[in-house]
Amino acid sequence: MVTSRSAAAARQSVVSLRRRGPVLERAILDAALERLSTVGWSGLTMEGVAAGAQTGKAAIYRRWPSKEDLVADALRSALPAMAEAPDHGNVRDDLYQLCRGLRDAMLSKSGSALRSVLHECDGHTAERFQSVILNGVIKPSTELIKEVLSRGVERGEVRADALRGVVFDVIPAMMMYRTKVCSSEWADEEIAELIDGVAVPLLRSARR
Repeated sequence: MVTSRSAAAARQSVVSLRRRGPVLERAILDAALERLSTVGWSGLTMEGVAAGAQTGKAAIYRRWPSKEDLVADALRSALPAMAEAPDHGNVRDDLYQLCRGLRDAMLSKSGSALRSVLHECDGHTAERFQSVILNGVIKPSTELIKEVLSRGVERGEVRADALRGVVFDVIPAMMMYRTKVCSSEWADEEIAELIDGVAVPLLRSARR
């Protein structure tokens, strides 16, 4: 008589056989993101990902030799593409809208997965994800902020010497700090306070 465990294994085997290549890989990556967003980095196991993807651990290890490799690819494949920089005709509204978009990205499934990595990994492990964070989050965000501020300079709202690297870091750094250290989810009024109380005074042209 077939035991319930054997029956479950048989069903899993049938499901696995139906999926190959990119389809199976996508299922594994999705399962890794789901587990990261629910149990976090510390709770993530290859066994849990295999169960979520309805495949065996061997299928995962053939593609990703370590948990770090799997998570790096999962994040890289799922981080949302940054939208175009908003253009409402003034730097305050543009930055406000842009920050709301960054906030929503942080609260997405892939954003939650990324935050679990940032919150829980030790320094050595976090280094493994630096390129993912740099290319998937920091650089795209900085480019959008730079575009918004460049328009502000052209309109005379922003002083020309504000177009420097450290200024571009202020908004992302504040948002990451409050999200990671203070567990803030950035309500709209908090974003408005950041823009009106910090960003705009920092950037304002001396003529205004």
